[in-house]
Amino acid sequence: MTRPAGEAELRPVIVTVDDDPSVSRAISRDLRRRYGERHRIVRAESGEQALDALRQMKLRGDQVAVILADYRMPGLSGIEFLERAMDVYPFARRVLLTAYADTNAAIDAINVVDLDHYLLKPWDPPEEKLYPVIDDLLLDWKKQERRPVNEAKLVGHRWSAPSAELRDFLARNQVPYRWYASDTDEGRRLLDAAGTDGTHLPVLITADGEPLIAPTNAEVAAKVNLATVPKENFYDLVVVGGGPAGLGAAVYGASEGLRTVLVERFATGGQAGQSSRIENYLGFPDGLSGGQLTDRARRQAVKFGAELLTTAQVDSLEVNGPAKTVRLSDGTQIDAKAVILATGVAYRQLTAPGCTEMTGAGVYYGAALTEAEGCKDQDVYVVGGANSAGQSAVYLSKFASSVTMLVRAPSLEASMSYYLIQQIAGIPNISVRTCTEVTEVNGDGHLESLTLRDMAAGTTEIVNAGQLFIFIGAAPGTGWLDGVLARDDHGFVLAGPDFSLDDTGWPLDRPPYHLETSVPGVFVAGDVRAESAKRVASAVGEGAMAVMFVHRYLETLS
Repeated sequence: MTRPAGEAELRPVIVTVDDDPSVSRAISRDLRRRYGERHRIVRAESGEQALDALRQMKLRGDQVAVILADYRMPGLSGIEFLERAMDVYPFARRVLLTAYADTNAAIDAINVVDLDHYLLKPWDPPEEKLYPVIDDLLLDWKKQERRPVNEAKLVGHRWSAPSAELRDFLARNQVPYRWYASDTDEGRRLLDAAGTDGTHLPVLITADGEPLIAPTNAEVAAKVNLATVPKENFYDLVVVGGGPAGLGAAVYGASEGLRTVLVERFATGGQAGQSSRIENYLGFPDGLSGGQLTDRARRQAVKFGAELLTTAQVDSLEVNGPAKTVRLSDGTQIDAKAVILATGVAYRQLTAPGCTEMTGAGVYYGAALTEAEGCKDQDVYVVGGANSAGQSAVYLSKFASSVTMLVRAPSLEASMSYYLIQQIAGIPNISVRTCTEVTEVNGDGHLESLTLRDMAAGTTEIVNAGQLFIFIGAAPGTGWLDGVLARDDHGFVLAGPDFSLDDTGWPLDRPPYHLETSVPGVFVAGDVRAESAKRVASAVGEGAMAVMFVHRYLETLS
């Protein structure tokens, strides 16, 4: 599906997918008749074929305005195709073509894939049943003023921690890029054009052709137009952390009229944003990826007027009477009336010998979805027994020859949701080894094998391993709050009834609100809170609830 010679490159695309050739030709004909002069019409006869076309158009920087897909198709159904198409073109308008008998399925799809419309077949006459719908969708799409997307080029080493981190940073911040290994012909050509011999990697060539040699995340963020500094000096609300709890707080804070800024050190979404599939989130019966959830939440927050800062590392929190001061590592100071701490948690480090040396070279913490395609035909290991580990194992099983889950506990039941346990049991290339731990990580420049210990039998064995993904509990990373507010012995922030008013010197006559910390006007939400539920839905709920208590607190100041 290449662009015909001489065709105008800036014409937005309308994509249609139907496995029935006659129907495919008919809708393509009707669309060309009305829109052919101003839009390029691309038709496909399978979901996979259409996805390939969308990916090619993405690489070329084409704009896709509307995607129409038949509901009943072999292989990928219309709903499954549209859901995957959202990851490539999230702003394209989505239409499901369906027979009358499938109307209920089309209505259900509205929540699953943010369906914009469904059309009953046949649509004759198109002047009454097709064109008015497409006209409205095109008008709505044009209001978004989406420009053609130019991709950056990233050149790095396959087994390099800095290269892996930058790939993850770009992907999780929705920055289009194309990866080139430094030892390939094209990679070497790009390095030569950038004026470097590849000694210092990775090298990012921005969409406008500027080379960045071994850049920091902050340098990259500034070049790809991610906001890194606040627009104002004073806000009603500062949200620290961009996971589900932080995004929930930003959406509700901004939508309710609070001047809101969210400060995130790496990428919005947190651990949930790395999840390949979240299937127990209310309202999405077929599940959605963490990236999809994060992208929608981020767009919601921005739509309501919240500022989102990336690569902004918070170093300290100061209390100056009713004002709160958040200081960033670059010296920036943000003052606000209230603060919500939603920093989440970070995966604990595996202490087995060799693990540190192999991090980024076959060993990864969290899902590291950018590495999934590199798992093809390999034996992959996942350490951990909670939902994040299980979701990663399910996703990686689509690429890897085998996926082995290594769990220290005697079973998964105590730490993993029942639906996920059942799903794992039904996937033939996933195996679960309980009472097992990694005692050594081995390899020459990259991961090659693991030494495993059977904790029950006391025996060890060496297994070949292509990649290792680690999910072994979490630490809150709240050291920067030392001496400021109350935390438990593990560093999780105490709130409401969980701390002693006498021990913390609570200064007010009223008791603290439910999510309020030992400092009035500073609230906590999500995984960083002591005794939190550690689930996406509860984190989002706590973010919204914290905003309600912020309003109560602000009323006491007036």
